[in-house]
Amino acid sequence: MTAVVAVLAATNLVNHRWLPGWGWLTALVVSVLLLGVLFRAGGTWADAGLDPATLGRGARWAVVLIGLVGVGYAVAALLPATRALFADERYSALTGGQVAVRVLVTVPLGTVLLEEIAFRGVLYGLVRRARGAVWATVVSSVLFGLWHVLPSLHLASVKPALTPVFGRSTLGAVAAVVAAVLFTGAAGVLFCELRRRSGSLLAPMGLHWAVNACGYLAGFLLR
Repeated sequence: MTAVVAVLAATNLVNHRWLPGWGWLTALVVSVLLLGVLFRAGGTWADAGLDPATLGRGARWAVVLIGLVGVGYAVAALLPATRALFADERYSALTGGQVAVRVLVTVPLGTVLLEEIAFRGVLYGLVRRARGAVWATVVSSVLFGLWHVLPSLHLASVKPALTPVFGRSTLGAVAAVVAAVLFTGAAGVLFCELRRRSGSLLAPMGLHWAVNACGYLAGFLLR
């Protein structure tokens, strides 16, 4: 597991500090590398959540979850009380084509593929083999929360709905990062439970993609 954590730490720096424009390519390379680590440690496709026998069930879970998220975002976007939550300065200069690339390429390949294989696939599979599902969920979710420290550093300033809560001070920025880590850690627990119940990585992949992709679409359309 130490090798997996080291690879992920380096990948986080590559994606957010050194080569941020190559996230999708980095994700593909690192995903293959992490699966190699799992197999070298004696793991199987089932440990990665990619057992062919469970892919059909996982795909059905994914379709349902994507539909539920789509409906939820549509309702939230239409209600005045929640519409402001979608405002994000990062979307202000994006064109429709750029949003399409993010929804169809960047999110599924650069974000969902890597994070699900890493946290709900390889990490979860390795820890579950050694310590069981509860420990696997805890370790995976804590590390998933910490994974979001770097991308959350400017969260309070780019999300107008969060600025009144956290302000623009250094302390406010730290508080926003802590909140993001706690929120994504909790999301990690949900993703792990979806993987456990469905037996497939496709279920959390579907939910993960829907949340991120619908966020881009809603933020772009409501800017």
